[in-house]
Amino acid sequence: MIDSREKQIINFIQKARECSSKEIFDEIDLPVSYATLKRLLTKLISSNYISTTGKGKGTKYMISPAFQVIRPIDISKYYEKEIDEREIEEGFNFKIINDILANHSVFTERDLEKLDNLQKIFRNNISQLSDNEYKKEFERLAIDLSWKSSQIEGNTYSLLETERLLNEKETAAGKTKEEAVMLLNHKDALDFIIDAPDYLNPLSVSKIEDIHSILVKELDVERNLRKRRIGISGTNYRPLDNQFQISEALKDSCDLINKKSCVFEKALLALVLISYIQPFMDGNKRTARIVSNAILMNEKYCPLSFRTVDSIDYKKAMLLFYEQNNISSFKEIFINQFEFAVNTYF
Repeated sequence: MIDSREKQIINFIQKARECSSKEIFDEIDLPVSYATLKRLLTKLISSNYISTTGKGKGTKYMISPAFQVIRPIDISKYYEKEIDEREIEEGFNFKIINDILANHSVFTERDLEKLDNLQKIFRNNISQLSDNEYKKEFERLAIDLSWKSSQIEGNTYSLLETERLLNEKETAAGKTKEEAVMLLNHKDALDFIIDAPDYLNPLSVSKIEDIHSILVKELDVERNLRKRRIGISGTNYRPLDNQFQISEALKDSCDLINKKSCVFEKALLALVLISYIQPFMDGNKRTARIVSNAILMNEKYCPLSFRTVDSIDYKKAMLLFYEQNNISSFKEIFINQFEFAVNTYF
């Protein structure tokens, strides 16, 4: 989070647009030394909240183009306003993919240090497992992921009922056939990735369509990229409704993800951007979760089950990106779920 001193600095730079450290020190009433101010500025740069131009005494500070995307937002306060009271980005923003995310990281140095340390723990853990033990642990995660991913979409199977369905093909009483099919399709998609871990590397539109096809098999859901408008409940954000623009946005996202060197960033961007584009009539977030996990698994990184995510919190974080192009809440979910997965499985 941004503390009160950092907030004052950011607010001043936003108004000044471009300023020196001396101007900041002279103009802001902060009870800190000049050396402390410089340390605060260095921290804000490492967090990608501000950027610099020039060198030495000629150094100028400005707000980073990535600031709006990654700045912390109090999500509880944000949703105190009703849907029609919120000022939002109503339409799709191509600039977020091609300009901002293409040139800036969504993770701070501190974020990456935490994630890298967790990944080291994961690698150490799996190095001590036999192939059979690893398989059993992944099956446990796959059940949790299939359950939670489906629950986020309104599926009413419990975790125990899901386990029985996936392991014994026993459907739960009082549940619809569609609910069982949704869960079984998740398992099929995960099995597909296990059998071909590098299938989505590099990522492409057609390969995303293939994953979507597995997830909607035998469900009353259209395959392939949508050709007409859809609405999203709970928001005034309007996804693209032109088939060619949808294809372009998805291709741009694939190119962006393929160019990124950080596996965590590739996985998070896939998770968020496929959902943001809404390329299919239904099954977008399910597809995003499987594609994101495929990226992690191909690089032998710990996959995510999302088991402890509250469905409403997940949707709120996603809507925040739709409406403000801000990834802060969703990034927090991603980091927390990676930590949970490393500490719970394998």
